[in-house]
Amino acid sequence: MNQDAMKREVAEAALDFVREDTVIGVGTGSTVNCFIDALAASGKRLEAAVSSSEATTQRLEAIGVRVEDLNNAGSLDLYVDGADEFDPHRRLIKGGGGALTREKIVAAASRRFVCIVDETKRVGVLGAFPLPVEVIPMARSYVARQLAALGGQPEWREACVTDNGNWILDVHNLDLVDPVAVERAINDIAGVVTCGLFAIRPADLVLVAGPGGVSRV
Repeated sequence: MNQDAMKREVAEAALDFVREDTVIGVGTGSTVNCFIDALAASGKRLEAAVSSSEATTQRLEAIGVRVEDLNNAGSLDLYVDGADEFDPHRRLIKGGGGALTREKIVAAASRRFVCIVDETKRVGVLGAFPLPVEVIPMARSYVARQLAALGGQPEWREACVTDNGNWILDVHNLDLVDPVAVERAINDIAGVVTCGLFAIRPADLVLVAGPGGVSRV
Protein backbone atom coordinates (compact mmCIF):
# COMPACT_ATOMS: atom_id res chain seq x y z
CA MET A 1 0.00 0.00 0.00
CA ASN A 2 1.45 3.38 -0.98
CA GLN A 3 1.50 6.42 1.29
CA ASP A 4 -1.45 8.14 -0.38
CA ALA A 5 -3.60 5.04 0.07
CA MET A 6 -2.59 4.84 3.75
CA LYS A 7 -3.56 8.48 4.25
CA ARG A 8 -6.99 7.84 2.75
CA GLU A 9 -7.49 4.74 4.90
CA VAL A 10 -6.62 6.43 8.19
CA ALA A 11 -8.71 9.46 7.26
CA GLU A 12 -11.73 7.24 6.76
CA ALA A 13 -11.05 5.51 10.10
CA ALA A 14 -11.26 8.87 11.87
CA LEU A 15 -14.88 9.24 10.77
CA ASP A 16 -15.84 6.75 13.49
CA PHE A 17 -15.11 9.46 16.06
CA VAL A 18 -17.20 12.16 14.40
CA ARG A 19 -20.69 12.61 15.83
CA GLU A 20 -23.26 14.26 13.62
CA ASP A 21 -24.58 17.74 14.42
CA THR A 22 -21.54 18.67 16.53
CA VAL A 23 -18.79 21.24 16.16
CA ILE A 24 -15.35 19.70 15.65
CA GLY A 25 -11.84 21.05 15.18
CA VAL A 26 -10.09 20.26 11.90
CA GLY A 27 -6.34 20.53 11.35
CA THR A 28 -4.18 21.12 8.32
CA GLY A 29 -2.18 19.03 5.86
CA SER A 30 -2.45 16.31 3.24
CA THR A 31 -3.87 13.64 5.58
CA VAL A 32 -6.45 16.10 6.91
CA ASN A 33 -7.39 16.91 3.32
CA CYS A 34 -8.17 13.21 2.90
CA PHE A 35 -10.26 13.39 6.08
CA ILE A 36 -12.26 16.31 4.69
CA ASP A 37 -12.81 14.41 1.44
CA ALA A 38 -13.93 11.34 3.42
CA LEU A 39 -16.25 13.51 5.52
CA ALA A 40 -17.88 14.84 2.37
CA ALA A 41 -18.31 11.35 0.92
CA SER A 42 -19.75 9.97 4.17
CA GLY A 43 -22.77 12.26 4.21
CA LYS A 44 -22.25 13.02 7.91
CA ARG A 45 -23.61 16.42 8.84
CA LEU A 46 -21.72 18.75 11.13
CA GLU A 47 -23.19 21.73 12.91
CA ALA A 48 -19.91 23.51 12.12
CA ALA A 49 -16.13 23.16 12.30
CA VAL A 50 -13.29 25.20 13.76
CA SER A 51 -10.40 25.36 11.31
CA SER A 52 -6.68 25.61 12.01
CA SER A 53 -5.77 27.36 8.73
CA GLU A 54 -7.13 29.40 5.87
CA ALA A 55 -6.47 26.49 3.50
CA THR A 56 -8.57 24.14 5.63
CA THR A 57 -11.31 26.76 5.91
CA GLN A 58 -11.57 26.95 2.13
CA ARG A 59 -11.68 23.17 1.81
CA LEU A 60 -14.36 22.80 4.49
CA GLU A 61 -16.53 25.54 3.01
CA ALA A 62 -16.19 23.90 -0.41
CA ILE A 63 -17.93 20.77 0.93
CA GLY A 64 -20.64 22.83 2.63
CA VAL A 65 -19.33 22.84 6.21
CA ARG A 66 -19.80 26.13 8.08
CA VAL A 67 -16.57 27.30 9.71
CA GLU A 68 -17.02 28.79 13.17
CA ASP A 69 -14.68 31.10 15.08
CA LEU A 70 -13.26 29.34 18.14
CA ASN A 71 -14.25 32.31 20.30
CA ASN A 72 -17.88 31.56 19.50
CA ALA A 73 -17.61 27.76 19.46
CA GLY A 74 -16.13 27.34 22.96
CA SER A 75 -14.77 23.93 23.95
CA LEU A 76 -14.78 21.23 21.28
CA ASP A 77 -15.46 17.53 21.76
CA LEU A 78 -13.08 16.45 18.98
CA TYR A 79 -10.05 17.68 17.08
CA VAL A 80 -8.72 15.73 14.09
CA ASP A 81 -5.28 16.52 12.73
CA GLY A 82 -2.15 14.92 11.33
CA ALA A 83 1.49 15.11 12.44
CA ASP A 84 4.99 15.16 11.01
CA GLU A 85 6.21 12.74 13.70
CA PHE A 86 4.78 10.87 16.67
CA ASP A 87 6.44 8.87 19.45
CA PRO A 88 5.18 5.94 21.58
CA HIS A 89 3.76 8.42 24.14
CA ARG A 90 1.60 10.16 21.49
CA ARG A 91 3.78 13.25 21.60
CA LEU A 92 4.10 14.98 18.24
CA ILE A 93 6.04 17.31 16.03
CA LYS A 94 3.72 19.43 13.90
CA GLY A 95 4.03 22.52 11.76
CA GLY A 96 5.49 21.30 8.50
CA GLY A 97 2.57 23.05 6.84
CA GLY A 98 3.06 26.22 8.86
CA ALA A 99 -0.19 26.10 10.85
CA LEU A 100 1.29 25.06 14.21
CA THR A 101 -0.01 27.96 16.32
CA ARG A 102 -3.64 27.63 15.34
CA GLU A 103 -3.33 23.85 15.52
CA LYS A 104 -2.02 24.07 19.07
CA ILE A 105 -4.82 26.43 20.10
CA VAL A 106 -7.56 24.20 18.67
CA ALA A 107 -5.97 21.10 20.22
CA ALA A 108 -5.87 22.81 23.61
CA ALA A 109 -9.54 23.75 23.32
CA SER A 110 -10.60 20.17 22.46
CA ARG A 111 -11.53 17.42 24.88
CA ARG A 112 -10.17 14.73 22.55
CA PHE A 113 -7.39 15.03 19.99
CA VAL A 114 -7.33 12.23 17.43
CA CYS A 115 -4.16 12.30 15.35
CA ILE A 116 -4.22 10.59 11.94
CA VAL A 117 -0.93 9.49 10.38
CA ASP A 118 0.67 6.81 8.26
CA GLU A 119 3.40 4.58 9.63
CA THR A 120 6.19 6.65 8.06
CA LYS A 121 5.62 9.24 10.83
CA ARG A 122 6.40 6.81 13.65
CA VAL A 123 9.66 7.40 15.58
CA GLY A 124 11.17 6.16 18.82
CA VAL A 125 12.39 9.65 19.81
CA LEU A 126 11.17 12.87 18.24
CA GLY A 127 13.54 15.04 16.28
CA ALA A 128 14.39 13.53 12.91
CA PHE A 129 11.91 16.03 11.46
CA PRO A 130 13.13 19.61 12.04
CA LEU A 131 11.12 21.38 14.74
CA PRO A 132 9.10 24.37 13.44
CA VAL A 133 9.06 27.45 15.68
CA GLU A 134 6.74 30.35 14.83
CA VAL A 135 8.32 33.72 15.66
CA ILE A 136 7.42 37.39 15.58
CA PRO A 137 9.36 38.71 12.53
CA MET A 138 11.40 41.32 14.44
CA ALA A 139 12.61 38.59 16.83
CA ARG A 140 13.84 36.12 14.21
CA SER A 141 17.59 36.63 14.70
CA TYR A 142 17.33 36.83 18.48
CA VAL A 143 15.23 33.67 18.70
CA ALA A 144 17.59 31.88 16.33
CA ARG A 145 20.51 32.65 18.66
CA GLN A 146 18.60 31.34 21.65
CA LEU A 147 17.66 28.16 19.80
CA ALA A 148 21.32 27.67 18.85
CA ALA A 149 22.19 28.03 22.55
CA LEU A 150 19.77 25.16 23.24
CA GLY A 151 21.80 23.01 20.84
CA GLY A 152 19.68 23.36 17.71
CA GLN A 153 20.52 24.56 14.23
CA PRO A 154 17.74 26.98 13.20
CA GLU A 155 16.98 27.65 9.56
CA TRP A 156 14.64 30.43 8.43
CA ARG A 157 11.81 29.17 6.21
CA GLU A 158 12.09 32.27 4.02
CA ALA A 159 9.24 31.59 1.61
CA CYS A 160 6.73 31.08 4.42
CA VAL A 161 4.52 33.65 6.15
CA THR A 162 1.99 32.07 8.51
CA ASP A 163 -1.72 32.87 8.55
CA ASN A 164 -0.88 34.98 11.61
CA GLY A 165 1.64 37.09 9.67
CA ASN A 166 4.68 35.54 11.38
CA TRP A 167 7.80 33.67 10.29
CA ILE A 168 9.01 30.12 10.95
CA LEU A 169 12.39 28.81 12.01
CA ASP A 170 12.95 25.09 11.37
CA VAL A 171 15.31 23.77 14.04
CA HIS A 172 17.51 20.80 13.21
CA ASN A 173 19.38 18.47 15.57
CA LEU A 174 17.69 19.39 18.84
CA ASP A 175 17.88 16.84 21.66
CA LEU A 176 14.21 15.95 22.22
CA VAL A 177 14.58 13.08 24.70
CA ASP A 178 12.52 15.26 27.10
CA PRO A 179 10.12 17.02 24.72
CA VAL A 180 7.99 18.52 27.49
CA ALA A 181 10.99 20.38 28.94
CA VAL A 182 12.12 21.53 25.49
CA GLU A 183 8.63 22.73 24.59
CA ARG A 184 8.51 24.85 27.74
CA ALA A 185 12.03 26.21 27.22
CA ILE A 186 11.36 27.27 23.63
CA ASN A 187 7.96 28.78 24.41
CA ASP A 188 9.62 30.88 27.14
CA ILE A 189 11.90 32.65 24.62
CA ALA A 190 10.76 36.23 23.99
CA GLY A 191 9.50 36.53 20.42
CA VAL A 192 8.40 32.90 20.10
CA VAL A 193 4.70 32.50 19.39
CA THR A 194 4.85 28.73 19.88
CA CYS A 195 6.83 25.71 18.78
CA GLY A 196 5.66 22.61 16.95
CA LEU A 197 6.14 20.25 19.89
CA PHE A 198 2.83 18.82 21.07
CA ALA A 199 4.16 17.18 24.24
CA ILE A 200 2.55 19.15 27.07
CA ARG A 201 -0.77 18.43 25.35
CA PRO A 202 -0.16 15.30 23.26
CA ALA A 203 -2.70 13.47 21.15
CA ASP A 204 -5.21 11.38 23.07
CA LEU A 205 -5.28 8.77 20.32
CA VAL A 206 -3.07 8.21 17.28
CA LEU A 207 -4.56 6.29 14.38
CA VAL A 208 -1.76 4.79 12.30
CA ALA A 209 -2.22 3.40 8.79
CA GLY A 210 0.12 0.67 7.63
CA PRO A 211 0.14 -2.30 5.24
CA GLY A 212 -1.88 -4.31 7.74
CA GLY A 213 -4.59 -1.68 8.21
CA VAL A 214 -5.16 0.99 10.84
CA SER A 215 -3.84 0.50 14.37
CA ARG A 216 -4.31 2.59 17.50
CA VAL A 217 -1.74 4.13 19.83
